[in-house]
Amino acid sequence: MPSDWKQSGLKWYWVVVIAIVADQLSKQWVLANFELYDSINLLPVLNFTYVRNYGAAFSFLADAGGWQRWFFTIIAIGISALLTFWLRKQHANEWRTNLAFTLVIGGAIGNLVDRLMHGFVVDFIDVYWKTSHYPAFNIADSAICIGAGLIILDSFFGEKKETTENTKEVS
Repeated sequence: MPSDWKQSGLKWYWVVVIAIVADQLSKQWVLANFELYDSINLLPVLNFTYVRNYGAAFSFLADAGGWQRWFFTIIAIGISALLTFWLRKQHANEWRTNLAFTLVIGGAIGNLVDRLMHGFVVDFIDVYWKTSHYPAFNIADSAICIGAGLIILDSFFGEKKETTENTKEVS
């Protein structure tokens, strides 16, 4: 574990701030300029469509009666705290892991702000092909997905690097 927080993964917390600010600014723009279900076609496969998500990914538990708001709030706080703890243990130069953790934290907090302020998450990115629409999402969701993807990549490639370094030490 790095002796100083400046040498740890916490040095990457600026990514959290950028993810939250970008997410919240985009959502505030949508709320100021769209009525619920208003839509603007941007590309043949992309719309800006304002929808509300009372659940989690893919509207999971959206019809659960309200308790899910607090359940997902606790999960977001717990995951953000755990990843922050792990960031403190990481060295600042482990960019892929630090970037992954901070993107997930930023996305979780971005959606947490919505849940606490509105009781729902503002979604507006609508990707589709012909008549098939992917569930609408937002910048926070994108940050979480990219961060999770980097964590998965790191689980495959990070271990190889470690194994190679350990082999060199033994030789």
